[in-house]
Amino acid sequence: MQVAIDLNSDLGEGFGPWRMGDDEAMLGVVTSANIACGGHAGDPSTMVETLELARRRGVVAGAHPGFADREGFGRRLIPLTMKEVEQLVATQVGALMGAAALAGTEVRYVKPHGALGNWAADKREVADAVARAVWALDRGLAVLAISGTELEAAARELELAVFSEIFADRGYLANGRLVPRSQPGAMIDDPREAAARLVEFLSTGLMPTVSGESIRLAAHSICVHGDSEGAVEMARHIRRELETHGAAIAPFLKM
Repeated sequence: MQVAIDLNSDLGEGFGPWRMGDDEAMLGVVTSANIACGGHAGDPSTMVETLELARRRGVVAGAHPGFADREGFGRRLIPLTMKEVEQLVATQVGALMGAAALAGTEVRYVKPHGALGNWAADKREVADAVARAVWALDRGLAVLAISGTELEAAARELELAVFSEIFADRGYLANGRLVPRSQPGAMIDDPREAAARLVEFLSTGLMPTVSGESIRLAAHSICVHGDSEGAVEMARHIRRELETHGAAIAPFLKM
């Protein structure tokens, strides 16, 4: 298996005195970091600190905008208008870009978080709103989207650079969407199971689903959630296994 693949993780998801996950350890494993922008999580000091850590580790930084819903961690659908979606994404990504200036680095891509990301995956008008916000901020920003979704198509229509991701620790439905967290099979907790599935995917392009069939997906990046229990152990195990099987771990965007 001779392929190059990125590993990304959702980081900077603490705020105030609260910390979530071990960002410093995770930044020693992944090659791209999706950094919370103050909506579902994050605050100015956490954003700057995480960006500085990413810069020192040589990890590419991306913005991870989500619903302004800390109580629900951005995993509840908030019925915004499309204008409000544009404003939400533009202001959150813009805030992280300002934090990056202080941290001596730059934001290279945008990946919508949680319920916002799932909404943009399924609904073209939401995907268009997200893409318009990115385009308005900086046409050089890339979009990292769930493989096979409306967000990919919307970003390509605006001639933004588009990259696709799959998830190391999430189950898939037959339509290519993630299994909702409230349903059985949503999470994969065993690092060995997750790694074996990814090795098989990179060899065949096929992803197994909870219904037993396999579907074809494209991927430039693999996401390992930073807030899961044992996330760093899983990320390290996945990286070791992928490299053992001949994969080169490298960011989908150059520093």
